[in-house]
Amino acid sequence: MSRHVAIVTDSTAYLPQRTMERHGITAVPLTVVLGDQALEEGTEISTRSLAQALQKRRPVTTSRPGPEVFAQHYRKVAESGATGIVSLHLSAELSGTYDAAVLAAREAPVPVRVVDTGMVAMALGFCAVTAAETAESGGTVDDAVTAAEKRAAGTCAYFYVDTLDFLRRGGRIGAAQALFGSALAVKPLLQLEDGRIGPLEKVRTASRAIARLEELVVDRAGAAQVDIAVHHLAAPDRAGALADRLRERVPGLGDLHVSEVGAVIGAHTGPGLLGVVVSAR
Repeated sequence: MSRHVAIVTDSTAYLPQRTMERHGITAVPLTVVLGDQALEEGTEISTRSLAQALQKRRPVTTSRPGPEVFAQHYRKVAESGATGIVSLHLSAELSGTYDAAVLAAREAPVPVRVVDTGMVAMALGFCAVTAAETAESGGTVDDAVTAAEKRAAGTCAYFYVDTLDFLRRGGRIGAAQALFGSALAVKPLLQLEDGRIGPLEKVRTASRAIARLEELVVDRAGAAQVDIAVHHLAAPDRAGALADRLRERVPGLGDLHVSEVGAVIGAHTGPGLLGVVVSAR
């Protein structure tokens, strides 16, 4: 991290801990409400516990961090020596996290630029890393914001879910609900577009849907230099096998991350999720 510009994101970036430590990135946790318990993502609830709760159809909701939580993190970062902060967050179409950060930024002890990346998961994570690398090389707050926005513009995310039920319950499906209706036997492919989760294709079997997901990623990557993240929830074998195939099929592959999503995204997608982020360097 630059001595003068600090990078803050939120827990839905799902960055590896070693990456956050290497670049000095701070992640503000969102909250998962399980029954009558409010638990911080990443520290107080495991993805295994979440998957079990969802399978038992226990009520699970999510909540943004309050402005006071952001204010605490901004003060801590400023006290560490930063004279400017770039705060990068998941799509404002999916969460009120961006709005909370904006409120906190007004009272921060150093200037804070809050950015709605329109992304989520490692699509957001790649933006945060790019901003941090820019700051490390001596870039200003404006430079880091510009680099993050450029990275976001070259990033896409595709998702396979076993069922639309969890997305429908959480109100995150948007236009996909109209497209797929109540045909929950269909195996849907979704994409992140304009900050929203929207429909892409519908496929009749899981194996065909995952094969199609692979083709979409390969086509999108082409021969360009790209980083890829494969996300899953309670489907490690499926994610690992897909990652192995992508290593062989994407000629310009740089970094490849394979990770389980956290509780916030998992609460809205359900077990069986398979997602792929493709991000041009």
